[in-house]
Amino acid sequence: MASLSLNHHNLLLLLFLLFSCSLHFTTAIRPQVFENSDWISEESTDKWKLKEIPQDPEHNCEAWRFGVETNTLRYWSVVPSECVEYVKNYMVGNQYLMDSNTVANESIVYANSLNISGDGKDVWVFDVDETLLSNLPLYSVYNYGGTELDDEAFIKWADLAEDPALPASHRLYTHLLHLGFKIFLLTGRYEYERNTTEKNLIQAGYHSWEELFLREPDEYEMTAVVYKSERRSKIEKDGFRIRGNSGDQWSDLSGYSIGDRTFKLPNPMYFIA
Repeated sequence: MASLSLNHHNLLLLLFLLFSCSLHFTTAIRPQVFENSDWISEESTDKWKLKEIPQDPEHNCEAWRFGVETNTLRYWSVVPSECVEYVKNYMVGNQYLMDSNTVANESIVYANSLNISGDGKDVWVFDVDETLLSNLPLYSVYNYGGTELDDEAFIKWADLAEDPALPASHRLYTHLLHLGFKIFLLTGRYEYERNTTEKNLIQAGYHSWEELFLREPDEYEMTAVVYKSERRSKIEKDGFRIRGNSGDQWSDLSGYSIGDRTFKLPNPMYFIA
């Protein structure tokens, strides 16, 4: 009995030592992820306290654009006046092109990973403005979104059929045709703009699309989400499979029948619901 008690005591002591070592080891290797972080205030003795929000206008405009691109900021009509210069520099600088290339590159990686059936039913849906074609020459006159643009002014510009292609999107478009995708174009432009829209697309280097959808008169008052959802639904009811969907507005990519995967291109110049 004495031997049994001693063994029992030793066992308890061993378990205690093992637990203590384990606790010490776990504490010792725990990463101090917040220590010396540049977003923690060094003036405070409490290392969990965040720094004050920076008042630098450029940083505020970066935060504004982040809100736009993540669909956090909605229903805005113009770029804030203090951010017009920031948006201009973004749109005419390298970052806009690099961001667009990132979207195109990831789209190509995804498209390459798919097994195309070969039955002609695998499709990719593209928006047109700020997705395939760029209206940057027009918006430069309207303070890069800082001044509101009405439909009449846009239609006059679109009638010129002078929009250049977005290089990254053109590269994606060409690659998808090579893979065997059928291309559907779905724009919020009106049906009476069909001829100039097709002319502009062809001049910009786009071709061989399956169908170009434009708003019919009974669709003029629809929101973009409703209009585009109904048109995509028709594509699916006709037996096609929407494998990819590209657009610069969240309304291009929201609603129903959005496809297997969506790709959002950058556009901090305007918002369409």
